[in-house]
Amino acid sequence: QVQLVESGGGLVQPGGSLRLSCAASGRIFSIKTMGWYRQGPGSERDLVATIGTSTNYADSVKGRFTISRDSAKNTVYLQMNSLKPEDTAVYYCRSTIVTQAAAGRYETRYWGQGTQVTVSS
Repeated sequence: QVQLVESGGGLVQPGGSLRLSCAASGRIFSIKTMGWYRQGPGSERDLVATIGTSTNYADSVKGRFTISRDSAKNTVYLQMNSLKPEDTAVYYCRSTIVTQAAAGRYETRYWGQGTQVTVSS
């Protein structure tokens, strides 16, 4: 089985910074993409940033957030700078992972449990 474990959320003042981490573990053959999504109160879960062969950002975070990946550690990071109150949300890690089984290889999308980010003075 595969698990994604997020860390790094918390309370920060407007203009501050946080760094989120998401580590994948388990019977991993390879990781195709990793990314971050967020869900604010009363909102749908939306893309924040993804990283695979290239990076992709939501317009609302471009220039403020940076996604990076340590392939050796199966870990993805989200550096969030110049945080705004509207960035308040539960942030979820998502990854498309290939696992190896006796019957072959399987590509599956996994989600982490989420980490709360609150931007408030």
